[in-house]
Amino acid sequence: MEEPLDVLVLGGGAAGLAGALTLARSRRSVLVLDAGEPRNAPAAGVHAFLTRDGLPPAELVRLGRAEVESYGGRIRAATATTARREGELFAVDTADGDTLWARRLLVATGLVDELPDLPGVRELWGHDVLHCPYCHGWEVRDQAVAVLGAGPNSLHQVKLFRQLTADLVYLRHHAPALTAEEAEVLAALDVPVIEEEVTALETADGRLSGVRLADGRVIARSALVVGPRFVARSGLLEDLGVEVADHPLGGRYVTTADTTGRTAVPGVWVAGNVTDLSAQVVAAAAEGTMAGARINADLVEEDIARAVARRREGVPA
Repeated sequence: MEEPLDVLVLGGGAAGLAGALTLARSRRSVLVLDAGEPRNAPAAGVHAFLTRDGLPPAELVRLGRAEVESYGGRIRAATATTARREGELFAVDTADGDTLWARRLLVATGLVDELPDLPGVRELWGHDVLHCPYCHGWEVRDQAVAVLGAGPNSLHQVKLFRQLTADLVYLRHHAPALTAEEAEVLAALDVPVIEEEVTALETADGRLSGVRLADGRVIARSALVVGPRFVARSGLLEDLGVEVADHPLGGRYVTTADTTGRTAVPGVWVAGNVTDLSAQVVAAAAEGTMAGARINADLVEEDIARAVARRREGVPA
């Protein structure tokens, strides 16, 4: 067996790389396993990230990897399949048949967006089909936008996107009927409500051109706002006994014991969308940095305790 790593980071997005950078700068042996399935891959750019606004997601990862490696951290393209504790260490098996050993784990595997089952949504996701006004709202300002009533957050999305465009419609689709109060709010915002079910998206030259209704009408739109169900990639954490809970807005996520990402399972930290479903890239990176710092502090205390024990036993340092 190779010398155990100080920290194995599972997930090579903003959270995982930020954590790895903090650990590498603290002279920890750290390896990042990246399965190469970034959630934001379809997007043209990362937004609301100070000094990095508009940077393509792949370029952000490239820059982050280079920074981690410049301090001695390592990056490996691999998928972790199982994780377990063996004595004082964690063992993580990979899809290519390897087993890696580490004193601590930082899990930053992110989440999966489960999109509404509607033809065309997946193909246009991250461009003309979107969900976050802070990630993509500026790019569709003053355009013809529709919000699809397909999640518990759709009326909140209407309110947020209404400040970005006056040409907004609400497609009730499968959402519950509006209450009198909700209908009054939409009327006050001058947002028309379309009751018919949406059956498909229409495109022209690979871009959204409209939404087709069950009655055959096509409502011309250039952007569609949907509400995905966010499901954390939590399988490895569940292997380790970390609690996974239902989120009030739909989906599953990992609950943590404290704000640093430390879980109730000793030695296991989480950061990014696996624990914070609504975190944007900059917030995920901040969580990774915090988790990395706390992991290093935890290892420092363990190293000191071992050094004291050796001294008491008369073992040379």
